[in-house]
Amino acid sequence: MVRSFSAKLKEVTSGEQSHLVIFKDNEPAAVLVGVDAFQAMRDELEDLRAELLAIQRLSSLDEQNTVSLEDMEARFK
Repeated sequence: MVRSFSAKLKEVTSGEQSHLVIFKDNEPAAVLVGVDAFQAMRDELEDLRAELLAIQRLSSLDEQNTVSLEDMEARFK
């Protein structure tokens, strides 16, 4: 890897290769991905966490204390 890092980095950053798994002592040690792919993964993870939180909150929703979207918008006009 040391001798060919520049070439491998170019493969990943150009999109020729989506990722590169780096091994140490025959075990996966790290993954090299381009910045765009990394940001896309972070964005997707954030979206999934927000969706999970919404699902969890829906299960304990108290219909008696909820405010409609229209009422909420009227409060802030």
